[in-house]
Amino acid sequence: MPGPLSGYRIIEIAGIGPGPFAAMLLSDMGAEVIRVERSQAVRGPAPDSPGADILQRGRRNVAIDLKNPEGVETLLTLVESADALIEGFRPGVMERLGVGPDVCLARNPGLVFGRMTGWGQTGMYAQAAGHDINYISLAGALAHFGRAGEAPVPPMNMVGDFGGGGMFLAYGVVCALLERSKSGRGQVVDAAMVDGTAILMTMFWAFSQMGAHDENARGTNLLDTGAHFYDAYECADGKYVSIGSIEPQFYAELLKLTGLDTDPEFARQMDKSQWPHLKERIAEVFRTKTRSEWCSIMEATDVCFAPVLTMSEAATHPHNVERNMIIDIAGVKQPAPAPRFSRTIPEVSGPPAHPGQHTREILSEWGFDAARIDALLASGAVVDA
Repeated sequence: MPGPLSGYRIIEIAGIGPGPFAAMLLSDMGAEVIRVERSQAVRGPAPDSPGADILQRGRRNVAIDLKNPEGVETLLTLVESADALIEGFRPGVMERLGVGPDVCLARNPGLVFGRMTGWGQTGMYAQAAGHDINYISLAGALAHFGRAGEAPVPPMNMVGDFGGGGMFLAYGVVCALLERSKSGRGQVVDAAMVDGTAILMTMFWAFSQMGAHDENARGTNLLDTGAHFYDAYECADGKYVSIGSIEPQFYAELLKLTGLDTDPEFARQMDKSQWPHLKERIAEVFRTKTRSEWCSIMEATDVCFAPVLTMSEAATHPHNVERNMIIDIAGVKQPAPAPRFSRTIPEVSGPPAHPGQHTREILSEWGFDAARIDALLASGAVVDA
């Protein structure tokens, strides 16, 4: 069976990071997503080998010159047959190109127009450049990543770009498509990484106001490496394990399997004044055995334990192998589509395409006749690799 979004047609205006990630998620779920590339990105005939950027998997590629009036009209003609369009330019760029939401919705009133930015379409920062680290800073997230007495640690670009950005764009598009099934009307989705990051922090807003999280004491709280029973610990071989023994029954199992269950110092689990000292003591215990040895002792128990794995190690761990979590497409290892469905099983439809690789093919399938395609190619409004 095809994925749950099978039958939907989505246009992705080429960008980087969170936009392609959202397009990948939608494509993984079965939507037909075509990536509209800049005509200047076409460098000649498409190579035989697939593209390397797996964020672009599952989509065919059409190259259009949006600075050419015929190129603009080509995109608007595609819009007429689309369910959604997603773009990741700064506010106002699509409007200046002549393909903003008002123009597109006039051509297709049922279109969902998804917009991906860091700061959002409005606000004092809206026109400023930025990256993930900046968005999660302003959203009140970065301040809380890191250990006590140290500078904040950026969690790569997973929180802003992908968790707070691309994920929420895909979610917003699907929500708008569901609403359209009742109203018959499209709308604009303003997905901002600063907004998405803020909502990812909802639990910590609650904890802070309940007195369970001190926002001014990074690295001293329950879930930010303050607690001795919720952290990553180095083993004898320099590798690490993770412990998350929050609940009393899980904490008891941790003490039992580390041999600390008879030590009175560990009896008062939630005495925060003792956490730094207990952290040093339990760290000493974990340094007495290798990661593999700790896996033999704790794996699949109720300690709330897992080895800290690299991507390559994760691909070969038996649990992940059993779930087929990492798949191979055209010789490239990559995460499988998620989440999973019992009936409409998602699958990746193909490896990343090269710019302009499917221009003629896409235009033909989306209703352009051969003469019009030839004329567009001759004028440079579109380019075929």
